[in-house]
Amino acid sequence: MMNRPARVTVNGTETPISPAAPHTTVLDFLRERGLTGTKEGCAEGECGACSVLVARPGVTKPTDWVAVNACLVPVAAFDGQEIVTSEGLARADEPGVPPALHPVQEEMAVRGGSQCGYCTPGFVCSMAAEYYRPDRCAHTEPSDSADAEHGPNGFDLHALSGNLCRCTGYRPIRDAAFAVGEPTDDDPLARRREQSPPAPVTTEYTRDDSAFVRKSTLAETLRLLRERPDAVVVAGSTDWGVEVNIRSRRAACVVALDRLPELRELRVEPDRIEIGAALTLTEIERRLDGSVPLLAELFPQFASRLIRNGATLGGNLGTGSPIGDSPPVLLALEASVVLADADGEREVPLAEYFTGYRQSVRRPDELIRAVRVPLPLSPVTAFHKIAKRRFDDISSVAAAFALDIEDGIVRKARIGLGGVAATPIRALPAEAALEGEPWTPETVEAAAQVLRAQGTPMSDHRASADYRAAMLGQSLLKLYARTTEAVPS
Repeated sequence: MMNRPARVTVNGTETPISPAAPHTTVLDFLRERGLTGTKEGCAEGECGACSVLVARPGVTKPTDWVAVNACLVPVAAFDGQEIVTSEGLARADEPGVPPALHPVQEEMAVRGGSQCGYCTPGFVCSMAAEYYRPDRCAHTEPSDSADAEHGPNGFDLHALSGNLCRCTGYRPIRDAAFAVGEPTDDDPLARRREQSPPAPVTTEYTRDDSAFVRKSTLAETLRLLRERPDAVVVAGSTDWGVEVNIRSRRAACVVALDRLPELRELRVEPDRIEIGAALTLTEIERRLDGSVPLLAELFPQFASRLIRNGATLGGNLGTGSPIGDSPPVLLALEASVVLADADGEREVPLAEYFTGYRQSVRRPDELIRAVRVPLPLSPVTAFHKIAKRRFDDISSVAAAFALDIEDGIVRKARIGLGGVAATPIRALPAEAALEGEPWTPETVEAAAQVLRAQGTPMSDHRASADYRAAMLGQSLLKLYARTTEAVPS
């Protein structure tokens, strides 16, 4: 056992993690302590009934309140961190006086945003995270609202894309979201944003012959992995958490990477952008702020905000899934991964990284330290994700495009594909069919025919092989239709 007991702060009270098992989720930990506002719905991170707030390093302020799925993350991963549940949002200013509803809770109540109430606490926590987002800009005129998904108060409904309601209907929930104002000066959670977030702590939590370990440096972590090649590495636990919950998988040793400073850097250099493998997708999105248009197009389509608040590029690539959303985009960007072990580093082009279904060149004692995107970027880009649901769904097929078109000629073409083979792939024949050719309907149709034959798509419950092939060709035609007005032909 570690010398410093593992503890987590819940609604302002520091609480020992023991005697919870290392695989115990935040959801189960909270409910066992009577905080039953946090619900289990799907146990896969798809419904949001379990969402809670976590204090994380901020982008524009020292601390951001971030909503995450409590059903996926082991509570040991929150050692030394702060959690706020739906119960902790209400304010108790005077002893013996019932707590006053939080502004988000108040709006949900008065606007009919709850019927059975099962999903309501999760909605409230996700809504509170958006309520406290520092760069949420309130507008004075309703006409300033960008679209139906962004309120006049600056509220982005995409913050609720990971929360499902089965009985209330979403209109009153949207009305509540668009009615909340700005946090007041005496709001304790708003004031908390001005202070530093909890510093990462070293964790060595062991019970019943299993352990959850977080080292303080990358070097220590890599030495541990050399000693324990059987260890499971996690960051946001958005993939491993599903394995634990649905397939009852257990690991003798889980090693956390999410707080390692060496994996949380983002650097823009003259010839490349280097993105730390443990930065969450939300952090990357906000730090890049649209400077990589292809990534900016990917992020809103990647699962939900709740998932993106925990998921990382390193994790998405590390699983080796052929239907991960980021690999096609990164392949089109000609990205590479930096693999690190106890002896040093090596850089591998992403096009050479995947070797088979959920397999790669990464050894058990190696970690993905960073993803490198070369500069300059191609000016014509697109990411097309075909899925059954608009948000929070797995791709049937995904295609990413990055083209250089000068004087009406395709000088360079890079196409990344997912969902059509055992691994994410580059569409090399289709790229060759475009390069050096005029950007015309004839060229695009011919290249689309080539693209339809890429990979080895299979038929399953998401889509047939023929449908997947058809969607590949259609994606290129869609790109042409979108760009012909801006690009000379």
